[in-house]
Amino acid sequence: MDPVRLSVLDRSRTREGHTHPEALRDTVRLARELERLGYHRVWVSEHHGVPGVAGSAPTVLAAAVAGATRTIRVGTGGVMLPNHRPLVVAEQFGVLESLFPGRIDMGLGRSVGFTDGVRRALGRDKGDAEDFEGQLDELLGWFRGTSPTGVHARPAEGLTVPPFVLAMGEGAGVAARAGLPMVIGDLRNREKMRRGIDHYRDRFRPSLWAPEPYVVVSGTIAVAGTPEEARRLLIPEAWSMAHSRTRGTFPPLPPAERVEALTMTGKERDFYESGLTGHIAGTEEQVAHELETLLKETGAQEVLVTTSTYDREALLDSYRRLAAITSG
Repeated sequence: MDPVRLSVLDRSRTREGHTHPEALRDTVRLARELERLGYHRVWVSEHHGVPGVAGSAPTVLAAAVAGATRTIRVGTGGVMLPNHRPLVVAEQFGVLESLFPGRIDMGLGRSVGFTDGVRRALGRDKGDAEDFEGQLDELLGWFRGTSPTGVHARPAEGLTVPPFVLAMGEGAGVAARAGLPMVIGDLRNREKMRRGIDHYRDRFRPSLWAPEPYVVVSGTIAVAGTPEEARRLLIPEAWSMAHSRTRGTFPPLPPAERVEALTMTGKERDFYESGLTGHIAGTEEQVAHELETLLKETGAQEVLVTTSTYDREALLDSYRRLAAITSG
């Protein structure tokens, strides 16, 4: 297939029998391999109070990733802006860009904590997400030096850190009005994704940050020697999603063989089977065909891969195979 810009979001998923610190170190090690394989950027995420995710402080982890690599772009997918004061976010990215000039991305989302307890701990509520557009404008103003407070964000002011909007819900419209690149998923609902992309392109206003629309499509992609091996990569995450939907907690990833031996309730089975569908998974030939179709349908300039699984060696092999089929 034609070459395409490939990137990865690694959420530092914890695994059964392994610690949170291990998950964070796994992310750093993976970033080194992705750089060697020619991936364009690697992003890390923000989750709070989730047993299955170690990535809670994305700008801190991004600093570790950038320090362990040399050329790959590093960023966040994303910092959840309603959880933070825009000034502090600007200062953090200003520090990152100062330490690793020309390599830092600022991916921004509008989610707040997923549970009432997490929101209380953060001092936030669901309504804080409603002012995401205003928070985004304030954040970008700190880089431009236009804050009406008379305060200056050091060292962010005057620096250029590319901002991206994670398009969930109203995110496509926000990205279009702000004139920013947009990241949109997931691959399981292609029609909804296409509608969001069309909305974004139709309403895009050129800005200092981006002269024209830039679309990144994100989702799970698994490549292996056989379709069955590729499907096994999806099993741990599918079960974790089913567990969270039926029991209210998002657990560490289990080995695929343990999931296959489970006796599930009907409800768990439904969620589990749903979690296995809609992704791009298969052999190199199958994945190349599906990716070509996706890129033709969306016109996206970049693909952000978000695959999580228990077997880290199989995951790295999947990324190797994916890089090989998309490098032209």
